[in-house]
Amino acid sequence: MTQPRAAFAEIAAQSRGRKISEPESRSRTPFARDRDRIIHTTAFRRLKDKTQVFVAHEGDYYRTRLTHTLEVAQIARSLAAALGLEADLSETIALAHDLGHPPFGHSGEDELHSAMGPYGGFDHNVQTFRVVTETERRYPNWAGLNLTWETLEGIIKHNGPVSAQLIRPSWAAVVTFNRDYDLELGGWASAEAQVAAIADDIAYNNHDVDDGVSAGMFNLKDLLDVPLIGPILHGTFKDHPDLDHEIVRMEAVRRMIGAMVEDVMAETGRRVAASAVSSVLDVRELGHPLIGFSRDMLEDLGALREFLMTRMYRHWRVNRTRSQARRILAEMFQLFMKEPDVMPAEWFLRCREADDAGRARVVCDYIAGMTDRYAIEEHRKLFQLDVWN
Repeated sequence: MTQPRAAFAEIAAQSRGRKISEPESRSRTPFARDRDRIIHTTAFRRLKDKTQVFVAHEGDYYRTRLTHTLEVAQIARSLAAALGLEADLSETIALAHDLGHPPFGHSGEDELHSAMGPYGGFDHNVQTFRVVTETERRYPNWAGLNLTWETLEGIIKHNGPVSAQLIRPSWAAVVTFNRDYDLELGGWASAEAQVAAIADDIAYNNHDVDDGVSAGMFNLKDLLDVPLIGPILHGTFKDHPDLDHEIVRMEAVRRMIGAMVEDVMAETGRRVAASAVSSVLDVRELGHPLIGFSRDMLEDLGALREFLMTRMYRHWRVNRTRSQARRILAEMFQLFMKEPDVMPAEWFLRCREADDAGRARVVCDYIAGMTDRYAIEEHRKLFQLDVWN
């Protein structure tokens, strides 16, 4: 149920606007317009074939970046509405938060960061920022999407202040953009952005449990003694002793999402009362997140993550695909740096006049934009001699 607007909620009509001024829409708020621009990007469409944990070709029932993003957006919108916040803004930031992820999940990010080491490194949060401010080319008068100040702030700061990151070479694009359009990188982001960040935590903890059971890496009985999910499973089995285990799994995940959302609402209520925030400025100057889990929930989530780390993230099947993924990206990066003319023409043209660092960034952008399937097929065409086209 939507609550009365919180005193510290963003108001779309009072947005700080866009870097490049443009007429407002007569039918959509500025944040809803941002949301629509994100959904129509090439980067957003490609999320359907980028992975979370499992490589996209391993099964249609595992989460991809797109299904994860939609789950995050749904949780963020519902939670923002329940807290009396600007739901359009939370949803928009959630929809954008993974646009910069390369193929093959965190393995792909690690490999690109290694390959880009001599040229500034790679960071998926910065890459997301670059997608919406630079690399998406859809409009005649500007690069990127020309999003509102609040959306850009939320994209780059949803996990907290980032001023300490600015000395890293991989953050150069953010530093350059911020010189002309100050996003106040030393402060906290809006409550709406914080909701998007915690919705990400809620979504991935739950779907990793779901996917891990589906993949056969562990079963429901293995989870019975794990904090948070264990008591929920016990309750589900008690309520439905004869229920099919697949439905039990889905019901338990639903209950766990509900428990985490309720914890966030209760903890946020405590923080609001303790800090007496009464404006969006108060949220940004608070010195700590306004939206968060309780200490007990954080401890339970830590134990759950330890279980998943042991039984899923370090599973030999995941390690094997991680190794394959890193090798694919490393070999393509090296080849494109030495022979950029084997990239598609539009990418080759971008690096013809560039120095080594500029070429590396073009190559990195090309690889980062690939889906899992495209990267596997591109590698096959480039390195397997039985493929000629």
